[in-house]
Parts: sequence; C-alpha cells; structure tokens
Amino acid sequence: MARAGFYAIENSTIRFGRDGRWYADEQPIENQRIAALFSRHVERTVDGGYKLRIGPEEVPIVVDDTPHVVVSVTEHADGRVDVVLNDETVEPLDTDTLQVGADEVLYCTVKRGSEQARFLRPAYYQIARRIVETSQGRFGFQQGRATHPIQRR
Repeated sequence: MARAGFYAIENSTIRFGRDGRWYADEQPIENQRIAALFSRHVERTVDGGYKLRIGPEEVPIVVDDTPHVVVSVTEHADGRVDVVLNDETVEPLDTDTLQVGADEVLYCTVKRGSEQARFLRPAYYQIARRIVETSQGRFGFQQGRATHPIQRR
C-alpha cells in the first residue's frame, strides 16, 4: 500500500526537462511546491542516473540534461556572483567552471563540484553583460579586473 500520496509518481514517468520544468507522463507539473519538493530530493544513482527520494520512497527519474538549473543570479557590489538553483539553494558562482555547450547554452559546476547546472535564459541574461570576447571565437567572464575563460563543453 502506498504512503502519503507519494504513490502517484510510482506509476508515472517523471522527467526533468531542459527547460527547468518537471513533467509527469509528459504533462508539466504546474504545482510549484511539488516541483520545488522534487528539485530538493534528486539524487544520483550508482549507475550515473537519477532518482527522487523522499523519505523511504524512491523512484527513478529521467533527466534530459542536468538535474539542476540556474534560475537567477545575484551580483554583489564587491563583484561576487551567486547562482540560485531550482532546488532553492544559493551558491557562489565558480567562474572557473563556466562552459558553453550545444546551442550556446551556459553551464557551471555546482554542489561542491559534483554536478553541472544549466543556465536558464533569464539567468543567462542577468550576467550576459559580463561575457566578453577574449580572442577570435573565444569568450570569458569578466569579474572585476579578471577575465575567466569560458570553455567549450
């Protein structure tokens, strides 16, 4: 017998999309509290996949790209930049981990270096003015007087 209503996901395919949204059987999960709950309970499996674990219940999930996305950016007066993730955590941006992937999407490393996060478009636009061309076809992230190279993923 299922516990506390969590049974609903046991019979569904749960997917985290490139757009930073959760889906159940290809239908968007509109309830933001459920989406936030799911985002806070993603774990990597031993085989490199992902699962949701809430209490004793767990279910495999499909992750289209990354299990974390940068939803917004906070810039501080001293030049530091924090990223706000879909699991509602805030982390300092590690500028040395910035990468550009397919379709010119920006990524960074989060969760103490264990995961990659995809920048959603609004977050990218918040920091786009700091992205500068460093040489022909190469780009960097301007932070104070330093320019951190952005690598290709």
